[in-house]
Amino acid sequence: MPINEAQLTTWSSQGSVQQSAATYQAIKDVLNDTKSPYYAKWFSNFLQGSYGNDTNVWRDSDVDIVMRLSSVYYSDTSNLSADDKANYDRGWSAADYSFTQFKREVTAWLIANYGVGVDGSGKAIFVPGSGNRRDADVLACAEHRLYFTYPSVGNPTYMEGVVFWKADGTQIVNYPKQHSENCTTKHQNTNSWFKPTVRIFKNIRNRMIDDGLLQEGVAPSYFLEGMLWNVPNSLFGKSYFETVVACFNHMYFIEDKTQLKCANDYHWLLRDEFPTSWSLNDHSTFMEAFKQFWNNY
Repeated sequence: MPINEAQLTTWSSQGSVQQSAATYQAIKDVLNDTKSPYYAKWFSNFLQGSYGNDTNVWRDSDVDIVMRLSSVYYSDTSNLSADDKANYDRGWSAADYSFTQFKREVTAWLIANYGVGVDGSGKAIFVPGSGNRRDADVLACAEHRLYFTYPSVGNPTYMEGVVFWKADGTQIVNYPKQHSENCTTKHQNTNSWFKPTVRIFKNIRNRMIDDGLLQEGVAPSYFLEGMLWNVPNSLFGKSYFETVVACFNHMYFIEDKTQLKCANDYHWLLRDEFPTSWSLNDHSTFMEAFKQFWNNY
């Protein structure tokens, strides 16, 4: 039978806030310590992910922290005209500090403060929890600029994001601040239904994993947020039951899903050829498992 409103209301609730906030503050204080080897560089740190976007559920454990280097930035000039590209090239100069060195120094500093359990081998640096401090992922990255214009007089226009490289050399460019801001706007435009609905979908995903209907990693939270961000505002509201059914049916019956955007409103949400997109097969697997779980609950 379909899932009742009481259960959906429970699943709409936000997970740990105080413990996650304390974890973020503790690690932020370490990252900003004046004794760190990179302190003289220009950098910033901020939240991303479920806790940063207020879509965390009780099963979520990691606090996701972005550690962005801005003393050095990387650029995409593919959208510039020939004249603007020439203007950019005239002002360009090589840096004597790199993302690789920055990540190495951030990792070493976290190990010095939190011990050998810190693991910097993945795309993010894992900091294990201890006591009341939760596990955390620190994404060491650099500023990225996607240029649109670069005039000879006046300021260039660009979209600011982050860039990092995976262990296999794959470059990943993303826009976490735009993602967060757009999700907040969506939440406001749906009379505060968007984020609780995301949490319901995440809790159902977690239950499907526990029940063996879905493998871990098939439906990352980032893509669930992006999927629901594409649902028309008018389909949110009245009740969680009606909202979940309307959101699911809308996404299920879209004929060409390849035209949907991520919540950052730049990357494609559902494509097979991009590392920043959700594969069509994984999305289909999630949707079919969701339908089975919902109908047989």
